[in-house]
Amino acid sequence: MSDVIHNNPATTAPSTHRSASASKTYAAFVIIGLVLLLIAPAFLYPIFLMKLLCFALFACAFNLLLGYTGLLSFGHASFFGGAAYFTAHVVKEWGVPPEIGILIGVAGAALLGLIMGFFAIRRQGIYFAMITLALSQMFFFFCLQASFTHGEDGIQSVPRGHLFGFIDLANTTNMYYFVLAVFLVGMIVIWRFINSPFGMILKSIRENEQRAISLGYSVSRYKLGAFVMSAALAGLAGGTKALVFQFATLTDVGWQMSGEVILMTLLGGIGTLIGPIFGAGLVVALQNYLATSQFPVTVITGIVFMVCVLVFRRGIVGEFYASRLGRKLGFEHRR
Repeated sequence: MSDVIHNNPATTAPSTHRSASASKTYAAFVIIGLVLLLIAPAFLYPIFLMKLLCFALFACAFNLLLGYTGLLSFGHASFFGGAAYFTAHVVKEWGVPPEIGILIGVAGAALLGLIMGFFAIRRQGIYFAMITLALSQMFFFFCLQASFTHGEDGIQSVPRGHLFGFIDLANTTNMYYFVLAVFLVGMIVIWRFINSPFGMILKSIRENEQRAISLGYSVSRYKLGAFVMSAALAGLAGGTKALVFQFATLTDVGWQMSGEVILMTLLGGIGTLIGPIFGAGLVVALQNYLATSQFPVTVITGIVFMVCVLVFRRGIVGEFYASRLGRKLGFEHRR
């Protein structure tokens, strides 16, 4: 009987139609978003846009671990700030090209993720979160004491250099489109990762870890793989950010940065591909436009977060997907 139901055209056709309609609508939104990003420098401050893209990628990398694997890390600033330090150091002191500097930053963040993840995945829940926080604080004090980080002064006056030897990144327009390209590459990697068989297994671990174990999956290996991938993508965002602002400081590796990326992800919507982008945009916009006002930025951000938690419990994008319009467009399963 179940085979008849599953193969009944009357039941499968509407579902297939909704899925195809959702894919077309989603593709249209993506195209519109790309067009807006391409023309955005003509209307908005490019440095603000580059900061937004870097933090959006950082939030999406964090969401890969929290939203799709169910692991809450309080130590992601280590990967973001660590890659910023690695990239800034090799570009300034070794004179390597910017693209190589970013790759070195990504490799360093992935190595940190491998070391931290090896210890952290042995525990679950709050214990996992506390281990990541403790290891992150250890790395923070290492950065404070290490000679190559220059302590509280940080690494300053980092040259942007020439991309591939001939594209001058000192030009703000060139730098913006480079950051946009990095962001798009990172998003494509995340999309491919979560829609691969590996990503499907991560979702099953998130939903029911014991069942995944009973099916014969090595849960620890999959968790470690997700942790390293999330760390590497966070490093990609951190290394790019170091070139944009031409410095790397202790702020990038502080626990406040880890809390900030959690805030961005929660505001946008956990477990949604584009939710963290909206969350990062909201937080960065508040920081940017309230910085010169008399209002305390942290207080306003906290109030916004509280309102969003009370009104949008699934996050901004998550609530849209669950709304009547979202269901009509077929987004209820777009996760």
